[in-house]
Amino acid sequence: MPQWAGSSWYYLRYLDPRNDRALVGQVPMDYWHQVDWYNGGMEHTTLHLLYSRFWHKFLYDIGIVPTVEPYAKRTSHGVILAEDGEKMAKSKGNVVNPMDIISEFGADTLRLYIMFIGDFEKSAPWSAKAVKGCKRFLDRVWNFASADLLQDESYSEDVERARHQAIKKVGEDIEQLKFNTAVAALMELANTFYNRNLGRDDVRTLLTLLSPFAPHIAEELWEIQGFEGSAMTEPWPRFDPAKLQASEKEIAVQVGGKLRATVIIPMDAEEAEVLTLVKANEKIQRQLEGMEIVKVIYIKNKLMNLILKPVAS
Repeated sequence: MPQWAGSSWYYLRYLDPRNDRALVGQVPMDYWHQVDWYNGGMEHTTLHLLYSRFWHKFLYDIGIVPTVEPYAKRTSHGVILAEDGEKMAKSKGNVVNPMDIISEFGADTLRLYIMFIGDFEKSAPWSAKAVKGCKRFLDRVWNFASADLLQDESYSEDVERARHQAIKKVGEDIEQLKFNTAVAALMELANTFYNRNLGRDDVRTLLTLLSPFAPHIAEELWEIQGFEGSAMTEPWPRFDPAKLQASEKEIAVQVGGKLRATVIIPMDAEEAEVLTLVKANEKIQRQLEGMEIVKVIYIKNKLMNLILKPVAS
């Protein structure tokens, strides 16, 4: 069936393409249907999506298909625009040739940047500068993950919280198609790892998280470190909710509304405990000379503001 007619029900025929007695057999229908996820550009909303739903609902009404809707999930993706914000077109001379990017920066850089460029459902302009930024990120990962063959199989406590936060963030963002923020979380983790004493499992975790975005470099580094198997088949790491929060927090200390110092406090510490730590700070001690505290304003885990007045003579 040509044109719109054929393209309106192809997802059903694909289930049983050699059946010459029925549109689709019951066995493949029961096994495969319905479509888990339909993804397309915005033009699909008023073209293919509209027609396919119309046909499907008719087939449902006459008892051919078991579901009212053809697709369980529907998303739309944005468009990559030219650097000037216009739609890419050969006639405008603003088309970016992906093979040129691969030749200069590598396939992983191109793949990573396309996912990093912006929200999945929004259009975004191409940026040659941002492409170079993605290349620098991959170079940084390569530099510290290939420089030494790590011997310590354990994790490093220095980066424990950052590692668990990244596992949670990247995993959840992939499921929600938030690839740009997942890449940002990987960049932040790499910055945390840089110039730290890492264990082998720290690097193993980073490469596992990186693999969906930059599979070639992840596999190369996986082999260099001598890990068994493959980064792409490694089980996804798990995070511990108890290790997502910091045990300490740096807060601002103000005197009369002006920043005078910062102090490290236990997370969620009460006002009295924080005030004791603040008074022990050398900079604050100088502010308190000849003064008395008349009011304390404390915003938990954020700041403490001391209102002072001269001590009565």
